[in-house]
Amino acid sequence: MSTHHDHTQGCACTRAAGREKPQGCECTQTQGHPGRPQDAALRADGLAGNPHALKTLPDGTPPLRLIAWEVTRSCNLACKHCRAEAHTEPYPGEFSTEEAKALIDTFPETGSPIIIFTGGEPLMRPDIFELVAHARSKGLRSVMAPNGTLITPENARRMKETGIARCSISIDGAESASHDAFRGVPGAFEAAMRGIACLKAEGIEFQINTTVTKSNLGHFKEIFTLAQRLGAAAWHIFLLVPMGRAAGLAEEVITAREYEEVLNWFYDFRKTTSMHLKATCAPHYYRIMRQRARAEGLAVTPESFGMDALTRGCLGGTGFCFISHTGQVQPCGYLELDCGNVRTTPFPEIWRSSKHFLEFRTPADYQGKCGVCEYHKVCGGCRARAHSLTGNHLAQEPLCTYTPKKRS
Repeated sequence: MSTHHDHTQGCACTRAAGREKPQGCECTQTQGHPGRPQDAALRADGLAGNPHALKTLPDGTPPLRLIAWEVTRSCNLACKHCRAEAHTEPYPGEFSTEEAKALIDTFPETGSPIIIFTGGEPLMRPDIFELVAHARSKGLRSVMAPNGTLITPENARRMKETGIARCSISIDGAESASHDAFRGVPGAFEAAMRGIACLKAEGIEFQINTTVTKSNLGHFKEIFTLAQRLGAAAWHIFLLVPMGRAAGLAEEVITAREYEEVLNWFYDFRKTTSMHLKATCAPHYYRIMRQRARAEGLAVTPESFGMDALTRGCLGGTGFCFISHTGQVQPCGYLELDCGNVRTTPFPEIWRSSKHFLEFRTPADYQGKCGVCEYHKVCGGCRARAHSLTGNHLAQEPLCTYTPKKRS
């Protein structure tokens, strides 16, 4: 998912294998239907399950758990939903190797975040493995979000050597015609399949990310079957945020009612497989999960719902942030709020005191039904979707059908 393919948002819980094991957590979690064990790699898809992780930094700031870093905006594809509207030519203002290493040096001051090396296409950056190795030297865990088409046996080996724990590959159709049409380049599907084969040859875990659109909604089972056949460790669905190129995809954005139906289907479908499934850019899933579990008489615990029981929907500004290719810090890749630039303000200071981050950490600042909803702590609504569709990042989630018990 290079953020273009992108799915650096949210996601992102999404992109790491072994995320928690390096932090000392050896507990067994479950995912899928209740009582089904996950392996160590899939425990990584949660953000809050490590009993040894800091609850807050010494000054009370929430620790940063994930950084999606757009190390380059250049890309070899032209995806219809690309938030970056990326192209192949180099972009001005990207960090030099030394600047990038200096930025990495500041990350441990914010906690022990996992770095998602994304883009654009991160493999188009010549020094990418030097940066990954530097992150590892600082005790940080790294994952990568390539589109899969540029992965070769050689760079897959470098991923393994420098410590990439997992890659996420975006597949938006179960066969080449539909996937290539969405990705904007003929042959993208077969190239991604070759890239996945290279990852498997090196023993690097990968997950499949799929953006939900009207065009592929009816083919989700086929896409899942493909992910399963390929041996993916996880399948993450992403609900389209209409910005960047996706702003012109109004006909592909499903309705609020369809979102509700998809997320209810997803809740049921996850019981049928041992593969880790996650809904991203879909914070209301965490409301639906609790509503459905209550109706079924299930407690929402790590034993019954894995890491979904311990994380929340929107993590922007509370446990996750995005750094652009020019150093602008944002709540996520889909929400272009300028929270500060690391070239002028130290990154840890931005994380601690950005006005927008402080807003996202203050429930009373949320407007409309999101501000009074009893599910606020586990959902929060998609701030990027609110901003894209209403112009107000604190407005209520536009594609949520739920009416809170306490009306706004």
